Amino acid sequence: MKNIFYFGEQKDEFPVRVLNERELRAGAGILFAFAMIALMNVILLGNFYVIKLFIIIFILDFIIRIFINPKFAPSLIVGRMAVSKQKPEYVGAPQKRFAWSLGLILALFMFFVTVLGTAPLVLSCLVCLVCLVLLFFESAFGVCVGCKIYNLFNKEKAKLCPGGVCEILKKEEIQKVSVTQIFIALIFVSFTAWLTITGGFFLKNNKSINSSVMSDCMLSNSSDSPCLSAPRNLIKSKSNP
Repeated sequence: MKNIFYFGEQKDEFPVRVLNERELRAGAGILFAFAMIALMNVILLGNFYVIKLFIIIFILDFIIRIFINPKFAPSLIVGRMAVSKQKPEYVGAPQKRFAWSLGLILALFMFFVTVLGTAPLVLSCLVCLVCLVLLFFESAFGVCVGCKIYNLFNKEKAKLCPGGVCEILKKEEIQKVSVTQIFIALIFVSFTAWLTITGGFFLKNNKSINSSVMSDCMLSNSSDSPCLSAPRNLIKSKSNP
């Protein structure tokens, strides 16, 4: 039983039990992808079935991680296979267990709110959005928010943090961000925001097929469908200049 129920691997060269950060980030990315699909089903289609399914799977995955063994969690198994040829990056297991416990609490809250329907579904979507942000930060940037909270409640600070952030005292030159880089990033973000809100001149004046015509194309099967008439009209216009 000791070979099954344990948390983290024991390595002689490290003072605490460790996990492979590359595997954990891959697992977070997998969960993030499914969570995004579930949330889009709610926002775009009003379909709550997928998010309910995701919540149940998420809870089972985290129960296995925390109470049995992380290496048996389905998302981490797939993550391990995905990064099996990469060199392991060892991180401390205690802070990860704490962070995952917070994630499990959020998931259980979402279960009672969404699956059992004990509160407005909008509240569940907000909690889901928080989970999405946490998963994104871990998978994209290697930032474990729960691990940072761990230091607030434990006298023994976290060791072997992702990217060595627990040990870094002074940034190297390649880690520093200049004023020029910040300015370029702000310009790019501002342009993206303007393009998103206004649509931009080029997007507003495009000559693509009207969306209503496209809708008629998809819904109509008759011979009068605009999908069929448009090509015929195009051929006629070319034959009769």
